Amino acid sequence: MHASGMERPSCLSRSSKMNSYITNALSDFFFKYETPRQVLVRNRRVGVVCRLIQLGVLAYIIGWVFIYEKGYQSTDTAVSSVFTKMKGVGYTNVDGEERVWDMVDYVFPEQGDSSFVVMTNYIITKGQKMGKCPELTEPRYLCNSDSDCERGIIERTGHGHMTGKCVGNTTKTCEVVAWCPVEDDHAIPDPALLMSAENYTLFIKNSVTFPAYGVKRSNLVEGIDNQYIKSCVYDPTTSPLCPIFRLGDLVQLSGFNFATIAKVGGAIGIVIDWTCNLDYDQSECKPVYTFHGLYGNPNEIDMARASVGYNFRYAKHYMEDKQEKRTLLKVFGIRFDIIVRSVARKFDIIPTLTAIGSGVGIFGVATVVCDLILLYLLPKREFYNNMKFKVTETVEQEPLDEFSSEK
Repeated sequence: MHASGMERPSCLSRSSKMNSYITNALSDFFFKYETPRQVLVRNRRVGVVCRLIQLGVLAYIIGWVFIYEKGYQSTDTAVSSVFTKMKGVGYTNVDGEERVWDMVDYVFPEQGDSSFVVMTNYIITKGQKMGKCPELTEPRYLCNSDSDCERGIIERTGHGHMTGKCVGNTTKTCEVVAWCPVEDDHAIPDPALLMSAENYTLFIKNSVTFPAYGVKRSNLVEGIDNQYIKSCVYDPTTSPLCPIFRLGDLVQLSGFNFATIAKVGGAIGIVIDWTCNLDYDQSECKPVYTFHGLYGNPNEIDMARASVGYNFRYAKHYMEDKQEKRTLLKVFGIRFDIIVRSVARKFDIIPTLTAIGSGVGIFGVATVVCDLILLYLLPKREFYNNMKFKVTETVEQEPLDEFSSEK
């Protein structure tokens, strides 16, 4: 009885101490604030290093993040559409045969696409019909007997299906089933037959929509009306917003020589750049045109290269005396690819706070560098180490250890 009576107050005491400890811990957690210890170091070299680093960080935040990268704005890209229209008439006189070429004849594919080809030169083979005829007089097609022309073989670069016969009078070649007479495309007209294409005009209509901001713009901006379009031609200095372009000017602005590219063909990229700051009025959002030579022969030094220029073939079929015939054209032309690049920016509080927060965090680099100098490089590093860090020799016994000792 006596032992149990003595044990009960001891248990109550331990329970009271436990409750007091938990209460104090919660009170300290919710109602006390801890701050790191600050040490003021009077050292000119360290002070200058610290301020230079902070100045560099500040310049980075203001110059790069906010001014150059526009870190205070959100961005959006546009949904875009482009259609085109060519105008101009070409004239040729080949072997006394006069012909006029309009946009239906020299634009491939039909009007309106953002990627198209304008024919500037061609090789024409008229009156082809399906039948048997000799191949071209090239070394790979020459033969001495029928055994040199294996029946059923189709050459990858040939014009038809070999019949197994070697035909011809002075120069013998293998006979083929093909569209006869076969095309001979070795002699490319020089100068180009459609040099008049230099004066064709290209009309571009482009519209963009920035869905995030609900902004719609067209390259027919304020001030461009029907009267202006009838008389303007694009010039990077005097008429930078005119949507009508002369082909000769496009070739020149792309770095090509028109006579050379017209002969063998090439490719030109037209870039419409919409870089808009919507913090200003929408009327300030205007397109900028740039031109790039994508493929061709601008310096006239790569004629030895394989597959110089740009060309393709197409045929016009017709019936004559109840027999199908065709006119084959090997077209040399300039391919135009219209590319739209767009980005719109507008002030947004979220990226602004994010940029500021990241900038403030970068300021900590100065503290780290200066601490390394103080603690490891300066002669008085031991003194600074003792001033910065407070080290205790013994560890106080935790309150909970009292419970185990009493027990």
